[in-house]
Amino acid sequence: MTSQTTTAGPGHQPRKPDRSNGPGTPETPHSPDSSDGLQAGLKNRHLSMIAIGGVIGAGLFVGSGSGIAAAGPAILLSYALVGLMVVFVMRMLGEMAAARPSSGSFSAYADQALGRWAGFSIGWLYWFFWVVVLAVEATAGAKILEGWVPGVPQWAWALIVMVVLTATNLVSVGSYGEFEFWFAGIKVVAIGAFVVVGMLAVFGLLPGSDNPGAGLAHLTDTGGFFPNGPGAILTGVLMVVFSFMGSEIVTLAAGESENPQRAVQKATNSVIWRIAVFYLGSIFIVLTLLPWNDPSIVKDGSYVAALNSIGIPHAGEVMNVIVLTAVLSCLNSGLYTASRMAFSLGGRGDAPKAFARTNKRGVPQAAILSSVVFGFVAVFFNYQWPDTVFQFLLNSSGAVALFVWLVICFTQLRMRGMILRESPEKLVVRMWLFPYLTWATIAMISFVLVYMLTDDSGREQVLLSLLVAALVVAISLVREVRNRKDRTAPETPANT
Repeated sequence: MTSQTTTAGPGHQPRKPDRSNGPGTPETPHSPDSSDGLQAGLKNRHLSMIAIGGVIGAGLFVGSGSGIAAAGPAILLSYALVGLMVVFVMRMLGEMAAARPSSGSFSAYADQALGRWAGFSIGWLYWFFWVVVLAVEATAGAKILEGWVPGVPQWAWALIVMVVLTATNLVSVGSYGEFEFWFAGIKVVAIGAFVVVGMLAVFGLLPGSDNPGAGLAHLTDTGGFFPNGPGAILTGVLMVVFSFMGSEIVTLAAGESENPQRAVQKATNSVIWRIAVFYLGSIFIVLTLLPWNDPSIVKDGSYVAALNSIGIPHAGEVMNVIVLTAVLSCLNSGLYTASRMAFSLGGRGDAPKAFARTNKRGVPQAAILSSVVFGFVAVFFNYQWPDTVFQFLLNSSGAVALFVWLVICFTQLRMRGMILRESPEKLVVRMWLFPYLTWATIAMISFVLVYMLTDDSGREQVLLSLLVAALVVAISLVREVRNRKDRTAPETPANT
């Protein structure tokens, strides 16, 4: 039977899902949830900014210095390779999301195309990834805020940030969209200004700049373009790949917009220039303003070092404000994403039914609160056992991004035929050179995963993530076997 979410739209009573998995009920592929009960509270401008800013996390501002130190100017190729991979994955996801908008996005599509075990497994792994991210971002934001107001302890700031953003998500999806619109907007404007001002300084056209304006000389004047050898490109890939996680958020949010198909089309078509400008463009500016081995890039952070080289006063404080904005934006989107995935899982019978119920404002309250509770627990682990329990959580979710992208690829291979058979008119976004580029993307992601096994830090992430993934898949298969037995068991005759 076709599954329906256990939701209640405004002014309606909650209803139970049609699929009971009881005896005699065949477990056939079913359509993804239709976001029933969720309000279409996201406006086009909200979706546009979520699409533009969703891919920009704090990792770009904070973590890029380590990548530059490892690969030198060749880190540009690392960003380009990962960016190309993300463009292909987003194109595939956009093809499916434009045809069948769903709050469960790729999890719901995997459920349909690959089987219940796939939708269950990738949905819970993705939820797990984002509740760990909640703890990481809350702690990062708390460190910045404690530096500004040292009288308030760091744990209290983390608590305040989590409570405020939970309240924002509980009010309505529109309040989440409004918050994200402004905070993502700040990130976009900041990086755009950085690229423009930096480019002027690179060629000596910025009045009053302290930078000598060496043009493109710094790309090759310190050991060449590959100072640590071509192999460092792959090392750089491992260091930057996770800063791209979040591109897919817009396809989940599209289910709560007025025109999901149009929103997904715009987001998919804009992903190329977003990655080109915000990632490649900004890192290119850093590498042309300073030699790649300048100690300040690692010590102060790549963006702060670049701003200091230009002579921007209080560059560190300016960047702290931008990083805090990125942190709050990522935390806000992380809570939204985790709750909508829990909502979708609940609607498909893969999570408690309460997760799929919405309140009168069209908000999945139980899904939000459950997600934030686990986020609070992860924050507690970060303060209590940062090098043991929390490190395990970080490493065991570290490769989930790559697992998600792999599942999207395999799902699209099957989903293309399903869409063509059932509603070909909805195939308004198409993956290029299908199926060849899809298989090429699968090969690229698989290669990165295998290469991570040769890296000391990457090996632990892959192995622990595989362990957690195997556990979740095992749970899903056990559930499927039990459901099948329940359906085939003979009914006990009623006493007369």
